[in-house]
Amino acid sequence: MFNIKVIFFDTETSGLDCSRCNIIELALLTVEDGVITETYDEFIDVGVPISRKISDLTGITNEMIKNEGIDEKSAALDLKQRLTPDTLMIAHNCQFDLQFLYSLLKRHFPQEADEIVSSLNWIDTVSILKDRKEFPHKLIDAVNYYEVPEVNFHRAIDDTKALYEVTKKMKEERDDLLDYVNVFGYNPKYGVSGKRFEFIEYKSQKFHQRIVAPEFTLPNKKF
Repeated sequence: MFNIKVIFFDTETSGLDCSRCNIIELALLTVEDGVITETYDEFIDVGVPISRKISDLTGITNEMIKNEGIDEKSAALDLKQRLTPDTLMIAHNCQFDLQFLYSLLKRHFPQEADEIVSSLNWIDTVSILKDRKEFPHKLIDAVNYYEVPEVNFHRAIDDTKALYEVTKKMKEERDDLLDYVNVFGYNPKYGVSGKRFEFIEYKSQKFHQRIVAPEFTLPNKKF
C-alpha cells in the first residue's frame, strides 16, 4: 500500500482521560512494503481493576488481564522498540490513541518520549473519512461504507485489521492519504481534545454530505 513501514494501531483503555487512565490492550499491526510483517497484541496489567462498564464495552475482563497481561513497563519497552523514526502511524481517531501512547512512553521513558513521538508520522483516518462521507464516522461506519468484512469491534487487534482494510479502500478511492500526514481535523464546536502536539497541524473540520473535491479537503484548508 505504501512503500514504507506503517503501523496500524489501536488501544483499549480504562477510561477517556490519559492523565488518570491507562491502556489495557495495545495492538500494533506492522505493514512493510504492503506485507503484514508483525501482529502485536497484548493486555497490560497496571495493577488496578477495570470497571464493569469498561469490561462490558471492550469484552476485556480483570481475569483476562491478570492471567494474560504483561506489566506496563514491558509494554512501554515493546512499543519503544517498534517506533523507529519515520514510521507512519495510522489510527482511527488518532488524537485519542496518540495521547495514550505518549503518556505510556512518558511514564517509563520520560527523557525520550517527546523525541520518539515527534520522529514519527501520523495519520488520522477519521479526518480522511470526514472528507469522504456523511456523518457518522466511527470505524464501524467506515467498515460498512467501504464494504469491509466486520470484525469484533472494541478489541484493539481486530480494530487494527479492520482499519488496514479500510485504509486500502480509501487509497483506492482517492490516492491522497499522504496529504493527511500530521494533519488532524477537529470539531469546531468542541475544539481539540486533550494535549496539542507541536508536530501535528490541527484544523477545524465540519461534516460533509458527500466526498469533497480535492481542493476542499482538510490538508488544503487554509485555516
